[in-house]
Amino acid sequence: MGEIVGAGLLAHVPTIVLPEPTRLELNEGKEITLVTGLRELRRDVFERDDYDTVVVLDSHWATTVEFVVTAQARRAGLYTSEELPRGMCRMPYDFPGDPELARNVASFADRHGTWITPIDDEYLPIYYATTNLWKYLGEGLPGKRWVSIGVCQTGDMEDHLRLGRALADGVAATDRRVLVIASGALSHTFWPLRELRDHESSDPRHVFTPEARAADLRRIEWFRQGRHDEVLRTMPEFRTYKPEARFHHYVMLAGALGEERCTAPARQYGEYENSVGTGQALLWFDRPSGGWTAPRQENAHA
Repeated sequence: MGEIVGAGLLAHVPTIVLPEPTRLELNEGKEITLVTGLRELRRDVFERDDYDTVVVLDSHWATTVEFVVTAQARRAGLYTSEELPRGMCRMPYDFPGDPELARNVASFADRHGTWITPIDDEYLPIYYATTNLWKYLGEGLPGKRWVSIGVCQTGDMEDHLRLGRALADGVAATDRRVLVIASGALSHTFWPLRELRDHESSDPRHVFTPEARAADLRRIEWFRQGRHDEVLRTMPEFRTYKPEARFHHYVMLAGALGEERCTAPARQYGEYENSVGTGQALLWFDRPSGGWTAPRQENAHA
C-alpha cells in the first residue's frame, strides 16, 4: 500500500530562478532565504531515496469544470512564462510522470463526490508553480516522478478538501511513496505597478499591509505548532487577506493529511519573506511516526 511520506507548503516565487547577481541587486545585496532554504530542503528531503513520486498542488493552474491531474509518462520542454517572460524564458524541464498514480487518484472521485480527470496530452501547459520548484528540488534526480494537480476555480473549500481525500486514497491504492507539495503563497496582494519597484526587497516590511503580514505570521506559527485545525477554522478570516488561489493549494494538502485532525508540525526553511507585496514561506511537514490521520469518506451525492 502506498503512502504520503512528507508534505510541504512551499513558495515558488519567480525571483528564485533569476540569476544570482539579479537576485542580489533586487534584495539589497543579500541572497533571499527562499533560495538557501530550498537548497537545504533538497539536501534534507528530496535527495533521499525513500520516495518515488512528487505531487504538486499547483496554485497557478486553474481549471473550471473538474480537477485535472497530469498523466503523461514524461513531461519535457522549454517553459516561458506568459506572466513574466523576461525573467522566466525558455527554461528547460524534463521529468517522468506517474500515469498509474494519476489514474488511481481520479478513480476515487466518485467516492468523494467530486470530479477528477487524468490528462496525458503532451501539449497540456505547465506552470511555474511546478517548474520553479522542480528546478530546485527535482532537477538532477532523474528517477523521481513529478505530477501536478490544479486548483478548480469554481470549487469551494469543501471541493478542495475532497480532492485531497481522493489524492490520499489514490496514493494508498498504489505502491508509491509520495511527497506532496502545496505550491503557493500566503497573503497575495501585489503592489501597484508604479510603486512595485520600491518593494522588491524580500524584507517582510514590504508585504502589502501590516495586517496581512500579521495574518501570515499567525498561520506560520500555527503550522509550526501543528495546529492545522486553527488554520482551517479561520479560513474565512484569512481570505480577507487574499491568499494565493484562495489558499486552496493548502486546503487540498490538508484534505490529504487528515484536515483538522492533522497535528504534524512544520519545519521552516529560510525566513518569512516578501515578494512585491505577497507573503512567502517554506514549511515542511514530516510524516508523524504514527502515520497521517485517515481522510474521511464522503457521500458521493452530497
